[in-house]
Amino acid sequence: MVYSNICKGIFRSRPNRFIAEVEINGQIERCHVKNTGRCKELLLPETAVYLNRSDNPNRTTKYDLVTVCKGETLINIDSQAPNHVFREYLQTGCHVDGATTVKPEAKYGNSRFDFYVETTDRKIFIEVKGVTLEKDGIALFPDAPTERGLKHLNELAQCIQDGYEAQVVFIIQMKGIHCFMPNYETHTEFGKALEAAHAAGVQITSLDCIVTPDSLTIDYPVLVKLGDAQ
Repeated sequence: MVYSNICKGIFRSRPNRFIAEVEINGQIERCHVKNTGRCKELLLPETAVYLNRSDNPNRTTKYDLVTVCKGETLINIDSQAPNHVFREYLQTGCHVDGATTVKPEAKYGNSRFDFYVETTDRKIFIEVKGVTLEKDGIALFPDAPTERGLKHLNELAQCIQDGYEAQVVFIIQMKGIHCFMPNYETHTEFGKALEAAHAAGVQITSLDCIVTPDSLTIDYPVLVKLGDAQ
């Protein structure tokens, strides 16, 4: 995916989870943060960030904060981007060979999964999670407890029982990662639920991304490690 109106700024503060104050060309602008997660290790004062300027004249904020510099690494924090790039990935014939149907926001039972994919002989529900937290070269999810994430894992396991394939795909919104792990320290229950889903037959995949100031592209699979021993 490509952003159309990118500019650089300096992060100053985050008054609430939706708003950041960013210095752009010497002026402080209130910008929309496209990620409601904590991002405490990323959004630090004086950090260089990249923003996309909106073309909508009716918006109260002109900019969306989409990418953060962590040292030499660019990390995309746009929570809408993982679904966007994964759909592009599917549509280029990657991940699922011979896909004849790619349906976003697919209803199943009392839930919606990010994608439903069919081939001539497969029916697959896929849930996509974006990953922005990195520690010592390990990508971790979630960065805060997620009851919604738990619900998705339990329902993906139910898909297996009902005769479908089920997958959870973690889109790591950066490069330079050695492996992916569930964040047991922050949400032990999610980590255990991911292990249980895997044991039930849910496929777990993690994919890293090439990040530039104005684009995000899925690149390579990353090793998934389950179990809290690193």
